Amino acid sequence: MSPAGGTRPRARTRYGVVEGRLEEGGIHVFRGIPYAAPPVGTLRFAAPRPPAAWDGVRDAGAFGPTAPKAPYPDRYASLLPDPQIPGDDCLNLNVWTPDPSPGAGLPVMVWIHGGALTRGSSAVPVYDGSAFARDGVVLVSVNYRLGVLGYGVFPDAPANRGLLDQIAALTWVRDNIGAFGGDPGRVTVFGESAGAISVGALMAAPAAAGLFARAVMQSGPPEVLPRERTRPMVRRMASLLKVPATAKAFTAAALPDLLAAQAAVLRRSGPVTGGPAFGLVADPDSLPEDPAAAAAACAVPLLAGWTAEEYRLWLAPTGAMRVLDRMGPLAVELARVRSGKDRAAVRALRAALPGAGPADLAGHLLTDRLLRDPLRRLAAARRPAPTHLYEFRWPSGVPGLGACHALELGFVFDTLRKPESAWLAGPDAPQALADEMHAAWVRFAAAGDPGWAPWDGDGPPKVFGGPSWEERKAQRAVGVTP
Repeated sequence: MSPAGGTRPRARTRYGVVEGRLEEGGIHVFRGIPYAAPPVGTLRFAAPRPPAAWDGVRDAGAFGPTAPKAPYPDRYASLLPDPQIPGDDCLNLNVWTPDPSPGAGLPVMVWIHGGALTRGSSAVPVYDGSAFARDGVVLVSVNYRLGVLGYGVFPDAPANRGLLDQIAALTWVRDNIGAFGGDPGRVTVFGESAGAISVGALMAAPAAAGLFARAVMQSGPPEVLPRERTRPMVRRMASLLKVPATAKAFTAAALPDLLAAQAAVLRRSGPVTGGPAFGLVADPDSLPEDPAAAAAACAVPLLAGWTAEEYRLWLAPTGAMRVLDRMGPLAVELARVRSGKDRAAVRALRAALPGAGPADLAGHLLTDRLLRDPLRRLAAARRPAPTHLYEFRWPSGVPGLGACHALELGFVFDTLRKPESAWLAGPDAPQALADEMHAAWVRFAAAGDPGWAPWDGDGPPKVFGGPSWEERKAQRAVGVTP
């Protein structure tokens, strides 16, 4: 539909008409569109249901409510922006488009945010989709249920409800994105961290088959957690709430009490320390097959990668880097055992990183186990479609963070000018690197080729923001640490 009065674009979805905003650069933005009914009352732990239709024109000028969540601990709250918008209608999405004309046939990218499946939202300023729309892509970002609401394991509720929400959002995209200028046959789903793990699950979920044509996994492998690791989260919360560990009992509990109990149990787990956690689980209905095996057999082109020092976001803000350095060789040996590496691998790592201390060596070993090795195995196993690998190496301007987890996001979205991007990247992040990386993601969405050859099972990944592997090898040969 044409813009009303020339300033407020409208689009007709299957549920009613929405009115967005015309923003700088001619970008049309629609925010807070419901793709499913509010998950409240008896729907709190149910599979998502279609939203109610509405009469007239629904305003889509502001972000909708975010999924209920506990805030980040203080040590992360200054690095990772995480807006909280109250309201029940949290299963909503946003659309940025350069041309909301039906039939425009533009490529579509659907963003699934990270946050350990317990935090984050589509309203994070770093995820602004304007640059994608500027470059001819319809960008969709979604909210989904988090924590116990999305991933708590109960005997009387469907598993993986957050994943079911994502599938419902992709179904909405298939059915409605044409009204915003998008091509439902050219959808790329992409995510980072927990969002990338979700992408791996979507590649495995039978209900998601045919809903997207390409996939991007940033710093997250396809995986499920064993139920013995996820069940204790609900049991510990039930103990704190003094109720049975059932969805029925948790539905009757007040939401603030649920979130307080969730925050308490989350303090005992982390990506490096392990322990019980909320996560995707094997399930005969939603995830009947191992996501790693299913993603390897999935016939969609894949772009996947990691940052060079993922571990620094997990270790530096907590002071754990200093602790590991004080532990010395013991820290490296413990990390070696947990990573499943042999001592020859540690020697090779020391040779590749001359001058690295125990914390960095341990961090690299753990990053191999959590991210790099699973993604390399996935790339090596894929046969039906190409996989393009990358590594992001530019070090943050924030002392101690290096090329840490999530640092690449402001570059992928080309949002370095957003004040919140500097929280993690620091001042003076290089715009030229954002231009390069963002353009690669746009090329992949448009044509399935980010601009470098698919991984051949042996060679190095594409490098962003640092010396190439050949340059690093030459530097090490003359005693220079890159």
